[in-house]
Amino acid sequence: MSVPHDAPAAPAQLPGAASLATPGAVRGLIGPLLDALADGAAARGGPLPAGGPDALGPLAEVLPEHGVGVGAVAEVARLLAAGSADPADPWCAAHLHCPPLAVAVAADLAASALNPSMDSWDQAPSASALERQVTDALARLCYPDAAEPDALITTGGSDSNLHGLLLAREKHGRITPVCGRNAHHSVARAAWLLGLPAPLLVDCADDRVRPAALAAALASVEGPVAVVATAGTTNSGSIDPLPEIAALGADWLHVDAAYGGGLLFTADRGLLAGMEAADSVALDLHKFGWQPIAAGLFAVREAADLRAMAASADYLNADDDTEAGLPDLLGRSLRTSRRPDAVKIAATLRALGRHGLGALVEACRTTAARVADAVEANPELELWARPELSTVVFRPTGECDVAALRRRLLDEGRAVLGRARLGGLWLKLTLLHPHTTAADYLPLLDLVAKAAR
Repeated sequence: MSVPHDAPAAPAQLPGAASLATPGAVRGLIGPLLDALADGAAARGGPLPAGGPDALGPLAEVLPEHGVGVGAVAEVARLLAAGSADPADPWCAAHLHCPPLAVAVAADLAASALNPSMDSWDQAPSASALERQVTDALARLCYPDAAEPDALITTGGSDSNLHGLLLAREKHGRITPVCGRNAHHSVARAAWLLGLPAPLLVDCADDRVRPAALAAALASVEGPVAVVATAGTTNSGSIDPLPEIAALGADWLHVDAAYGGGLLFTADRGLLAGMEAADSVALDLHKFGWQPIAAGLFAVREAADLRAMAASADYLNADDDTEAGLPDLLGRSLRTSRRPDAVKIAATLRALGRHGLGALVEACRTTAARVADAVEANPELELWARPELSTVVFRPTGECDVAALRRRLLDEGRAVLGRARLGGLWLKLTLLHPHTTAADYLPLLDLVAKAAR
């Protein structure tokens, strides 16, 4: 196609902005990008911007007639940093939202620059090999005694829970999901997506499923049942009694260990005893794993169960190619095009090893225990329960509008506290920053107590 002679000249900025992600082109952007992130964080001055949603300034124009050039990268980075809730700030502790490790971020940059697409081997030769190493290692971590475990990379716990109910349905037909009232909301959503009955909800005590109540629920259901247990609830980090649940013998047992699965890196797997009996497990490395989102894992005790995921497209996994030895990636995800999230995971596992990651998990748990000690020692604060993982649930003593207090701290840009409804509304600190200590949170506890007066 020819270009008209009277076509307007391209703006001078376009050649640089349109450069492909070669090492030289990216290198020139890194310095200004990092400076812009630092400038934006300094302008923010705290764990999140003050003033609420109305205080955030947009770009002057996101789609101008003529581009502004490579300076847009620093402009967007500065805007992003100034308006972010920064999980690297100790007082940004509302959610299961971790500060990522530098090694993971750097590896993720390499993956973005090379842009492997994980739907066929000829688009991702090395990335597919790294993914297989990662899934093999983490499947074995979940199921150390299984004959042939396997795992898939997913977008996170919601995606993995969907996979668990999908495989249960494919193996047992129209299955009834059963879970505790403490289960993640994604379990109900997965059942809806799969055309399954709404989950039968079981009563809990201390944010844990009551085995007797679960047994009664199972007895009331006709036909096959899939039980979803939780190892690390969103509200409190509590872990369901997995051995008792496994002993009930559901047709399929899925354990949502998106949060608590990080204990697998530690020396003591005792809190996860019984998980090895599950048919499938959800694990998130963008929680205890310190990965940029997304970094989920779905593991199965028997690799054969994943055959239900098989799909065929001649341009991606032709029979003659797979028979000739080319890996078939299409059945390794419900998605087609997908990012090589295993690359950053591989770099992190290699850099820290199991012991290094386990030490970070234990550091967070120790900090949570010491913060809980401080709450118990403060007569103006009340602790819901001792933390099992790294979540501290507390509130001011006496009459207090907990929701309004939380929003006030958000609006002021002072702190990002979570909320948990556990027989009433509580505040929540989800401590995933591995380099903090209890001393970082003592002023925050005092601030909460003062704000409630």
